[in-house]
Amino acid sequence: MDSELKLRRHFRRPDHNVPELNMASLPDLIFTVLFFFMIVTHMRDVEKKVTYQLPAGTEVEKVAHKASVIHIYIGKPLDGSTDDYQIQLNNEVATVADIARFIDQERQGLSGEDLERMTVSIEADRDVPMAVINDVKQALRRSYALNISYAASPAAKTK
Repeated sequence: MDSELKLRRHFRRPDHNVPELNMASLPDLIFTVLFFFMIVTHMRDVEKKVTYQLPAGTEVEKVAHKASVIHIYIGKPLDGSTDDYQIQLNNEVATVADIARFIDQERQGLSGEDLERMTVSIEADRDVPMAVINDVKQALRRSYALNISYAASPAAKTK
């Protein structure tokens, strides 16, 4: 019996402690992930100077290539200085006559691949008169910016 007890002790698993986690590489991992997100994230560099409420749309799709999208905002001024609708191109309030120069400047900043996919996104208030939208579209047509999208918010689903 004594030999049997010795044999059991011999084949019994020793008590194992869980090894501690090595934290030496954790700062490297955190800085790598931080650096990745800093590179990939696109920061908005346009300060909106007009206020607008997007119309509701039933067939809303997200834009695939955001780097090739040029935004034109149409709405009432944030400061409430006038009740007229204004056009904002980047950080400037502009007129329809300024659109051609704006499109040319934006084209120069795009790469060849983005230039082929260039889309002008019109983000206009739902109450903007169609004459203003039409004037913007005609200015874009004269600038050969023919790929136009209209921003809309998804329509609420009714039950």
